Amino acid sequence: MLEDLTTAASSPAPWPAAYPRGYAVVDVETTGLARDDRIISAAVYRLDARGEVEDHWYTVVNPERDPGPVWIHGLTSEALEGAPLFQDIAEEFAARLRGRVLVAHNAVFDWQMIAREYARARSEAPVKQRLCTIALSKELGLPLPNHKLESLAAHFGVVQRRAHHALDDARVLAEAFRPSLRAAAAGGVRLPLHECRPLTEWADRPRTGQQAGSGGHRPTGWRPSRRRPACPHPNPGRYEPGKRLRQGMRVAFSGDTSVERELLEDRATEAGLHVATSLSRLTSLLVTNDPDSGTSKVVKARQYGTPIVDEAAFGQLLGDVEPASGG
Repeated sequence: MLEDLTTAASSPAPWPAAYPRGYAVVDVETTGLARDDRIISAAVYRLDARGEVEDHWYTVVNPERDPGPVWIHGLTSEALEGAPLFQDIAEEFAARLRGRVLVAHNAVFDWQMIAREYARARSEAPVKQRLCTIALSKELGLPLPNHKLESLAAHFGVVQRRAHHALDDARVLAEAFRPSLRAAAAGGVRLPLHECRPLTEWADRPRTGQQAGSGGHRPTGWRPSRRRPACPHPNPGRYEPGKRLRQGMRVAFSGDTSVERELLEDRATEAGLHVATSLSRLTSLLVTNDPDSGTSKVVKARQYGTPIVDEAAFGQLLGDVEPASGG
């Protein structure tokens, strides 16, 4: 009996057939966190189906503006002066991503920054799905004190050498992802994959508080937090499928959209709708292209019975919004 148990324990479980065939572990450093911030360095570790490293790539990027928090990423205007522009490295970057699942720590941030850069370059990143290592660590139930990359690295005994350097952060993540992937495969865990939608409509906004720049960069200035005007119409309640939207309805968004999120929110505001940043029992409608994503907004919408529509349907509804009662 002991021999049988030993044999069973040493026999590896079959690799899940539904798992992706390759991964691109990505880290980007940026000038900031806002929608008009830019990528200043990028790194990609390409991994095979079982998480083994195939190769890696790194570049700095001239953001054509101030480099932002130099005390974090260490890249000064002088260091970026002779760096290529994003459009100059876009093709090589795409070659590293093509046909693979994008893996990143807080992947939605990295993906949004990448999608915006490709939109500026009038192109699209060849990424269909992303996987967030924070979400995967939760799926695996790893006993981490927090969701920082350094905590995930420490859990797997991976040593960080240069925090906030794109190449080292990508290396650390690749080394931590490999045992995570194998643990998921051994446990038959479904990977938390999310669809990546490239931006097909984008508009740069003029920066505010600008001062004369130096070193060849454009005028600089941190973008202030953007406040939307209060919706002047009362909330008429929930959207009823098959009927028109009515001014004052509270609309929330979740997940990737083909039209840049802020543009979509602007159009909703201009139509007289209230754009909500969170979902509650008062929310009239949730707009998402991935109703099975399991995000907190989708989960709450299911719990509260909030109607859900996709981006295309919402675009049609926006074209014929009913005036507020008595308005």
